[in-house]
Amino acid sequence: MKQWIVQAWDGDDEKALERRMKVREKHLAGARELKANGNFVIGGAMLDDDGKMIGSTMIVQFKDEDELQEWLDREPYIHEGVWATWEVYPYRVADV
Repeated sequence: MKQWIVQAWDGDDEKALERRMKVREKHLAGARELKANGNFVIGGAMLDDDGKMIGSTMIVQFKDEDELQEWLDREPYIHEGVWATWEVYPYRVADV
């Protein structure tokens, strides 16, 4: 499988954390499904200096870019406006 890093930043408006918390359980359920299917390698929330969630970083793996895009197309943090920007980079986890 091919691997990617997904780095996503939440909005910086005053309702950003509220949006994240409203959708968080749907996002985590999707991450659990990815893990069960072997698509989730590792991930979590990025934090500011005060420990507040401000974004996400995930390493995911899929057969190809089409499967990656299918996941992005249904990711709740994208559809519900939590992630204001995101970037996806090809990646390879070291086999150590």
